[in-house]
Amino acid sequence: MRFLKILTYVLVLVGALNWGLVVLFNFNLVSALLGDMTFLSRTVYILVGISAIISLITSYKNISDEY
Repeated sequence: MRFLKILTYVLVLVGALNWGLVVLFNFNLVSALLGDMTFLSRTVYILVGISAIISLITSYKNISDEY
């Protein structure tokens, strides 16, 4: 479970940094590294989205366990 939390944290961080770069500098890091909408870049976007959902669920679970 610890590995999953670390992995989701890293992927959500990658997504957040990518969106920050897109908004501030109009630079898409994922597209620059992996190509524009290639299979790999789409896979990264899918994993970031799934990681956000997992992070949301685990955060909610941790909050509900405290009360």
